[in-house]
Formats: sequence, structure tokens, C-alpha cells
Amino acid sequence: MHAYKAPLRDIRFVVHEVLELGAHYRALGRDDVTPDLVDSVLEEGARFAEEVLAPTNLPGDTEGVHYENGVVRTPAGFKDAYDKFCGDGWASMTAPVAYGGQGLPESAQLPFAEMLCSANLAWRLYSGLAESAILAINAHASDELKSRYLPHLASGNWNGTMCLTEPHCGTDLGLLRTRAEPNGDGSYRISGTKIFITGGESDLAENIVHLVLARLPDAPAGSKGISLFLVPKFLPTAEGKPGARNGVRCGSVEHKMGIKGSATCVMNFSDATGWIVGPPHTGLACMFTMMNHARLGVGVQGLGLSETSFQGALAYARDRLQGRSATGAKFPDKAADPLIVHPDMRRMLLTQKALTEGGRMLAYFAGQQLDIAHGHPDAEARRNADDLLALLTPIVKAFLTDAGMEVTNLGMQVLGGHGYIHESGMEQFVRDARIAPIYEGTNGIQALDLIGRKVLGSRGELVRKMAGLIVDFCGTHSENPELKPYIAPLAAMVREWGDLTQFVAAKASESADEPGAAAVDYLQFSGYLCFAWCWARMAATAQAKLAASDSEGDFYRAKLATATFYFERLLPRARAHADALKSGANNLMSLDAAHFAF
Repeated sequence: MHAYKAPLRDIRFVVHEVLELGAHYRALGRDDVTPDLVDSVLEEGARFAEEVLAPTNLPGDTEGVHYENGVVRTPAGFKDAYDKFCGDGWASMTAPVAYGGQGLPESAQLPFAEMLCSANLAWRLYSGLAESAILAINAHASDELKSRYLPHLASGNWNGTMCLTEPHCGTDLGLLRTRAEPNGDGSYRISGTKIFITGGESDLAENIVHLVLARLPDAPAGSKGISLFLVPKFLPTAEGKPGARNGVRCGSVEHKMGIKGSATCVMNFSDATGWIVGPPHTGLACMFTMMNHARLGVGVQGLGLSETSFQGALAYARDRLQGRSATGAKFPDKAADPLIVHPDMRRMLLTQKALTEGGRMLAYFAGQQLDIAHGHPDAEARRNADDLLALLTPIVKAFLTDAGMEVTNLGMQVLGGHGYIHESGMEQFVRDARIAPIYEGTNGIQALDLIGRKVLGSRGELVRKMAGLIVDFCGTHSENPELKPYIAPLAAMVREWGDLTQFVAAKASESADEPGAAAVDYLQFSGYLCFAWCWARMAATAQAKLAASDSEGDFYRAKLATATFYFERLLPRARAHADALKSGANNLMSLDAAHFAF
């Protein structure tokens, strides 16, 4: 198995040279978050990911979690890594300063999150949801709950979960049956069963804080009757220590295709004591604070697995001797040429590289918008960023996780039969990546959210805002002949995006099935467009750097070559999605359900 190395040069290119996060933080009034501070986070984060966490990945996948009588034990090395993670202060990076956190902007933490996902995704899942839980509690809970729970979550001593799904309902949360009965003292008795709960039980933290969706006795039917409750594993004592065991137990853990070191639990709540978060019957809206953050995090999971799979494939392709180049021996002193000389190997490796680096740029840009939406001094800037983030969240979640599946499959393909063997580590990336298009809302749900709530729900306003950024960029660089291969197709594609949006809106007025039929292809088209914009921005930066100096010329020329590959080899895929979208719903809905059978 290859040794993961954090791609620090490429990360610095995105955060410092393209996104210019130093100026971004100054605009937020965060002069304390300097480029030097960001670099120190990157360097120390890389050391933790490479030296502490990555060595636990393959052994953790082999061992998996252990379950016995409601107790879950994580694989060897997980607890030690978690203790060091908390002891070094990583758990508190973005938590509020008022509750013991460091209060760093989200974009300063995102590269480290990517490294963790590359190094050991199963381990990362335990800490990632705690960060999302902190956001939800800080945004919606009472001051008493915040002061009681946020300091422990910020330190990492306590962990967090999200409890939504039940055995009889997944996406349709309006069907959930978990009950919440008032105790008369401000607390509630929570009873019901939740499934697929990541980190619902483990030996990493001394307490676990569950955020649980449930119904009050007077709740209206459907999703409007859902409330959100905070339910700890152990009830805190007056001193803030874990006290009596609450009425929540892990009934079993799932035996899964991948992320085997992550405990995916069935959680049984039996008169468990909990406290309401937010007003009654607004639980789904409150939970969306956590869910949207988690969805961006899942996109980063796809990115992290893409990076480590690309590294493994590239190392193998450079080393493995196989045949001779069609244009003559490139290494005549060796028995054969390495795999990387062959065109089809280049196709696979460049696809991995283009999707990974494009995904990094888009994910980090979304993180930048999260910073602005939560912390910019200007209200209009906050609103614009929030709108962009609303549009981008389903794209980041779905497109980056679909890319993760493609990239990890290509990584295994590069290694051939060796990639199919467990010891190489490459097949684990495929298995781990497969969950990402499913959880936190399947990618089909993300597509419906994009076309329904975000595009049609805003009457196209969110699309116009994102398109405006792309159009402005194209206008700025339209006279640069070096960038014409990127600017011209990008400008044409953003115009087509507007046309497709109008097409879907018109078809929606004809049949309620039309938006659902168009949704996935619309998201895929949007994703390829956003990646094209990201690659054009990276190409513009690389071209400017080359024009100013030949220092690191090979790095910047590689960026331009990869941008060209993306525009000429991958962007044409968007054409197929546009054509499929325009074909309408009839070819999906005309076949009677009974006729699907043989």
C-alpha cells in the first residue's frame, strides 16, 4: 500500500494563489488568520494525517469495529489517534471561542478535513459529525444547553451524532415515529429506534451527544410536526462530568461494504432524557444547519478519497514496467517501459488528476462562501454568499462523491489485478467511496433539492448569481489569447446553463414529473460547468505566474495541461447530460410499473 502524502503544494496553490484567502480573511475582519497561520495548520495537519492517522487505515479496515452487548470498540490505533487529535487541539479549530474553541473560519479547516479523509475516512467520520453538531447547537439551542455541552464538544472529549433515519423511513422524514413526551421540568422522554447512525456508540470519547428528530404529542402530521432534541449518552452532573447512563443503547452495528472502522449503529431510545433544540415543530429546519454542513463534508470525503487513490495509481504507474511505448522505448535501459508512457494510462491518470484538483477548488470555494455567510460584516455580502452556498451544497455533495467513485475505480484499474487485492489498499478506497453518494441524502435527493428548492424555488435567482460570477470572470479574461481555449467554451456553457434552466422551468409547468426527470442530468451539467469555471480560474492564475516568472514553471505548466485535458476530454460529457435532460420525462414514465418484470 502506498504511503499517503498530503498534497501541500496543490493545496497552497488553491488557498493562497487562486482563492487568495489572506485577502479574504482581512475582508472578514480576521487579521489574525494570516497566510503564515494557514501554512502552519497545513504543515502540522499533514504531519498528523501522514504519520498518526494514515497508518491506521488499512489495518482498521481489516479489523473493523467490535460489538458486544451494546458496547462498541474501535480498531486498534483509533483511540490513540483520537486522543492525540483532541490533545493537539484539532477538535476545537472551528468551534466558538466563547465555548473553548479557536473560532477559525471554515475555509481554514477544510484542507485539514480533506487530509483526514484521505488518511482514514472511517476514523474521520467520528470527529466530522461533532463539528456539524456544534454548528446546530450553537445556532439553535438555549444558552443553558450551549454552556453545558459546547465546551465538551469543542474539546473533543464528547462526540456528536445525527439521528434521523428510522427502519421504516429514510428520506421521507415525515413518516418518522420516534416520540418525545414532556416530563414537566423542561426535559422530554425520547422513545424510538434510529438506524444508520454514524458513531452512535464508540470507545473514543467519554460521552456522546445525539441530536434526535422526534414528534411531540401534539405534533401535526408530516415533516411540519418534527422537533429536534439533544439526548446525551450519559446525563451530565452538576460539575459537567458524565453521570448516570441515559436510556439510549446501541442495539447492533451494521456489517458494511466499506468504512469498516466506522461504527454504523442501530440506536434504541427508551424513555431517554432529552432537551428540545429550537422551537417545537421546527426540528427539520434546525437540523438542516447540521445536515448542510455535513453534506459539504461528504463532498470533501469524495475529494479526500480521490486524492489518495490518485497518489496510489500514479506511484504504481511510474514504477510498474509493462510493454513499450508505441512511439519507441522511453527507457531502453530497462526491460520494459513504465505504465505511465501508455496513452490509456495517461487517460485514467489525467482523469483522476483533473477531477481531484477541480473538486478541491470547488470545495474550498464553497468553504470560502461559508465563511462569508457566517462572518462578513456586510449584510448583503452575507446574503449573496448564503445564496451561492445554497446552490453549491448539493453540487459539491453529489458531484464530488460521484467523482470520488470514478477516481477510485480508475485507481484500482491502473493497478490491474493488484488493485483488486486487499493489500494494495486501492480496492478499499472504492468500497469506502461507495457510501458517499448514498448518505446525507442520496445524490438523487441532492439533484431534486438543486432543481426544486434551489433553482425553481428561487425562480432561477440562485443560478443567475452563480452565472454572474462566471460571466464576470469570462469578461475579465476575454482579451487574453492564452486563455481563449478555456474562456470561449466556458462562456458558451454558462449561456446554455441559463437556457436549460428556462427549459426545465417551462416543462415543469406541463407535468410535475418533469423536474424529477431532469434533476440528475441538470446537476451533472451544473457540476461540469462549475469544474470548468474552477479549471479556468486555475489556468488563469497559472498563466499569470508563468508570465511573471519561470519559478516553479513545471508546476504551472502542469496546471495548464490538466486544464486543457479537462476542457477537451471531460467537459464534453456535459453535452450528453444536456441532451438527456431535453428528452423529457416521457421516456422514463411511459412504461407501466407492472411491465418492468419479465
